[in-house]
Amino acid sequence: MTGLEVAELARGVRGGERRALARAITLVESRRADHRVAAGELLDALAGTGRQALRIGLSGTPGVGKSTFIEAFGMMLTAQGLRVAVLAVDPSSARSGGSILGDKTRMDRLSRDPRAFIRPSPSQAQLGGVARRSREAVALCEAAGFDVVLIETVGVGQSETLVAGMADLFVLLLAPGGGDELQGVKRGIMEIADLILVNKADGDLKPAALRTVADYAGALRLLRKRVQDPEGFPKALPVSALEEAGLAAAWAEMKALADWRRANGHFARVRAEQARSWFEDEVRQGLLARLERDAGLRARMAALGDAVEAGRAAPSRAAAEVLAALEAAQG
Repeated sequence: MTGLEVAELARGVRGGERRALARAITLVESRRADHRVAAGELLDALAGTGRQALRIGLSGTPGVGKSTFIEAFGMMLTAQGLRVAVLAVDPSSARSGGSILGDKTRMDRLSRDPRAFIRPSPSQAQLGGVARRSREAVALCEAAGFDVVLIETVGVGQSETLVAGMADLFVLLLAPGGGDELQGVKRGIMEIADLILVNKADGDLKPAALRTVADYAGALRLLRKRVQDPEGFPKALPVSALEEAGLAAAWAEMKALADWRRANGHFARVRAEQARSWFEDEVRQGLLARLERDAGLRARMAALGDAVEAGRAAPSRAAAEVLAALEAAQG
């Protein structure tokens, strides 16, 4: 891609053109070396837009109704005149690398809303199910003028830590239940959640949902107070994506928390820390890519890997040899 093409694509993204944004995300997700160079130029060209969206990370156990919630929540926001981008990460097959990417199908109404943009991306076997270039996709959505960016992750586990590193707010969506389910949610996940929403608070499940909210509210009060939280946060609330109940209350709490963090300096501080973490992660990934590209280093690593597997070398010693070889190659 030429510099002129990159400049044209940047103009389209700044103009809020959905097709240009889709092309830009495809570019940053590409692993081709020339595309990575072009992606870097594009992100540099868009860095000075000064636009900032509210980034909301969303996760939950399979079957909790994430897609239904996101569609109902997104439709509520677009009805208020807001532009909403949804970055939905689908799990890739560890065997074939393929991904279903069915989120657009499950969010039919929202996908047809002119004020919304839905981009399903394969996790490409990345740890925790967060796509390799999710941070760059978020930055592109902000440059395109979206007011809210929803980052949906795969399942419950390592993905929470990863998405919390690129979001302003982290929302955990859970189904009605208590007791064993409460014990099954790791303390680490509870500690990074800003808001716990218990979905399916409707029909026969409503009493169970309200009990679950009470259980989590009690558990949250036992956690250590975080400096980035005002009084009463984090908190648990009931919602029904099916009946679209509780969505306005959840949005009000999200805005209140974001506004408090902005007013008290936490919002800008966390954004700066996330940018630094992004930079350091890129350096680490670049070093790993260097190992993959260098045929000699790759062969050395394969040989040492065989030695470790056969018990002829200690993993730490073999790793030190690879790093020493990398330093020698750079010198």
